[in-house]
Amino acid sequence: MVAYKTKMVERISLPAREQREQNLESAGYNAFNLDADDVFVDLLTDSGTGAMSDAQWAALVRGDEAYAGSRSFDELESAVGDVMGFDHVVPAHQGRGAENVLYGALLEEGDVVPNNTHFDTTRAHVANQGADPVDCPVPSAHDPDVTAPFKGNFSLERGRELVDEVGADSVPVVVQTITNNSAAGQPVSVENTRRVRAFADEIDARFVIDACRFAENAYFVKQREEEFAAASIAEIAHEQLGYADAVVMSGKKDGLVNAGGFVATDDARLYERSRQRAILYEGFPTYGGMAGRDVAALAVGLREAVDSEYLADRIEQIEEFGSLLEAAGVPIYRPVGGHAVYLDAGAALSHLPDEAFPGQALVCELYREGGVRGVELGSFAFPDTDRPELVRLAVPRRTYHREHFEHVADTVEAVLEKGESVPGLELATEPEMPEIRHFTAELEPLS
Repeated sequence: MVAYKTKMVERISLPAREQREQNLESAGYNAFNLDADDVFVDLLTDSGTGAMSDAQWAALVRGDEAYAGSRSFDELESAVGDVMGFDHVVPAHQGRGAENVLYGALLEEGDVVPNNTHFDTTRAHVANQGADPVDCPVPSAHDPDVTAPFKGNFSLERGRELVDEVGADSVPVVVQTITNNSAAGQPVSVENTRRVRAFADEIDARFVIDACRFAENAYFVKQREEEFAAASIAEIAHEQLGYADAVVMSGKKDGLVNAGGFVATDDARLYERSRQRAILYEGFPTYGGMAGRDVAALAVGLREAVDSEYLADRIEQIEEFGSLLEAAGVPIYRPVGGHAVYLDAGAALSHLPDEAFPGQALVCELYREGGVRGVELGSFAFPDTDRPELVRLAVPRRTYHREHFEHVADTVEAVLEKGESVPGLELATEPEMPEIRHFTAELEPLS
């Protein structure tokens, strides 16, 4: 059942095919370089692209723009305490700003950081501190065809192997990302979080949860983890996040806003170190690079994110989208996650080897065929990692409807009908930092 109604609309249009061809070439065959006005259905990311509620828009009007001691910050601090259970909050302009603040306070040259799976900016921020990001996914995470309830879990076996390899002193931080974006948005069980907490204690490391999609994860826990079948979403979120020493949060996901993020912790010393670093890189500790109005909207959004009706509508929409794609014969990653459907580009374009970037080739063909923008999360986005060739179709919150998803399914079906005529790609230019090359690199079709 849809839990909201539309109060505002935006006109969109599909450019002519010839124009889409030109746009793709001008963008260097990189969807990040396309103008949003030239995209018909934009599934590049769910980060900051959703629709806010009337209560959030009202909060924008009431936002307090004071440089220091803002009332809006008090509202955010209260919301984080009530929803997530942490006393101390350090706001940032968005999630990667919060990552810079936290990992800059925790890491130094030569450290090793295990994570169930690092996403792009997390991997880049760890590397930027001179540390080594290491993925510790469970074996099923990289198999699109395995059905399991918590394929996003952290592999304790791999984590302990890593500690044996490098020594506990080299691992000051253990990270768990919920849901696991790089593993097709798969959820993480509370039991796994408990075990990772114990693992961090064993090696005297801090335990950090990347909580960008904590509410969506809690919904899956309620559905799939028997212990929590009778618990509320808010209770589950509070329980799971409570095992962490700190959380890093992009408010642009389960904060339901277009800008903002934060670090939250109960550790007074870590809070003070993070707060001082935030002053240097983000802004004063009561606004952190956000306008006061955005801080106020985030405070409202955090509370809305744990509403069971909103989450049921959100997750059911993603599942319906996945079913439409499967009905069109499109190979997808199963089970479907909470914020996106991931296409199995390796299976869809099996004639292309990994070095021809089949995922990026599929991204380009989706735009060429139907003006649909997705993002590659395979060998182009994550070079030198052992990850499947996936294309993420991330769904903005409270934004698109079934007709949009039907168009996307028709588009993918039409692309797959082209078969081996879909060309691979090669790099033409790329930046120096490989962890973020997919944002700005340009490619060209293989002849």
